[in-house]
Amino acid sequence: MRATLRIGITGASGFLGGKIIAELNARGHACTAFSRSAARQVPGGVETRPWPAEGGPDLRGLDAVINLAGESILGRWTAAKKRRVRESRVDFTERLVAALPGTEVRTLVSASAVGFYGDRGNEELDEDSPAGTGFLPQLCVAWEQAALRATGHGVRVALARIGFVLAPEGGAMALVRPVFRLGLGGRLGNGRQWMPWVRAEDVARLFADLGERDDRAGPFNATAPTPVTNAKFTRVFAKSLHRPAWFHVPAGVLRLVMGEASALLLDSSRVLPARTEEHGFQFRFRRIEEGVT
Repeated sequence: MRATLRIGITGASGFLGGKIIAELNARGHACTAFSRSAARQVPGGVETRPWPAEGGPDLRGLDAVINLAGESILGRWTAAKKRRVRESRVDFTERLVAALPGTEVRTLVSASAVGFYGDRGNEELDEDSPAGTGFLPQLCVAWEQAALRATGHGVRVALARIGFVLAPEGGAMALVRPVFRLGLGGRLGNGRQWMPWVRAEDVARLFADLGERDDRAGPFNATAPTPVTNAKFTRVFAKSLHRPAWFHVPAGVLRLVMGEASALLLDSSRVLPARTEEHGFQFRFRRIEEGVT
């Protein structure tokens, strides 16, 4: 670990990217953003480098790279949508890793997701649990494998499997808050599916720690240590807004409207950050009541 790191960030202009840049800046690190337009100014970045249409990016002068890039998973999962989602994660990461030889980069922190585990009911899952089945687990496995190939270039690779991100001003809560404020919130399906949530500030701190600490490699669950069911999340969130949560959306309706993408709302993943905590990371937001305020 060095006092000041030069860190490149893909997906820097997104909501989570902004949080991570702010955390890295607070720790004294210099952030270089990658964008399809080099003229784009990313708040907190010392410079913006272009992401080329073909080939890999210019990683010269960087000590580490944080890889957040990826098209939104929201939306109906048509064949074309699935292809774009995969290309924006797997192919993108492959191009990033291919650009590593000959550079000073020694650390890659690559985003992944708790979708790795799939629909597992009440089973407690940690970083040693195997991948599930279906589109999301297969996507996450390929995404992580692409990042792990960087180890062949002498690069330390840490994988952050991100849960349902909560923040007052953005993230997943920005999508559901208007519905709940209208008093239209309610449980989804039977409400018994587990939601591995995490506060955005804790995600940013974890990414920064993974970038700084030379002893951090492999998968780390970026999820609070107290996952909740959808029914409990609904009750707590509605209470925080002083609104009722009487509505119920049947699973069949969600599947009809969203198709295969309904897995995002109905799959149950009781994910615990066992390895993350074993390595000394301390979550500041541990209870869902803290996470939604």
